[in-house]
Amino acid sequence: MPEESTPLKSAIELAMERLRQKDADAGIESRPLSDQQKSAIAEVRNFYEAKLAEIDVLHGSKLRRTADPAERETLELQYRRERERLASERDAKIDKLRRG
Repeated sequence: MPEESTPLKSAIELAMERLRQKDADAGIESRPLSDQQKSAIAEVRNFYEAKLAEIDVLHGSKLRRTADPAERETLELQYRRERERLASERDAKIDKLRRG
């Protein structure tokens, strides 16, 4: 039996091929991002990274000022909600930029 000249593919390569095929079957077009899109996405990421760092600092400051367990729990809940909101906003903006 002749030996094949193509190297074996890794599990990741095989999975990526399957995902690309699935997208093609679903009619999803894959386009490379323009330099302008890449720049805008980086700007969005940087902005939200700064906002998340800001709420981390503020949250730590608020926690240090209270010892009440009920109030700390409320602060934790507010903190998690705010982080989730910001992450969701960021992801939505990036998705919109990718779609053009």
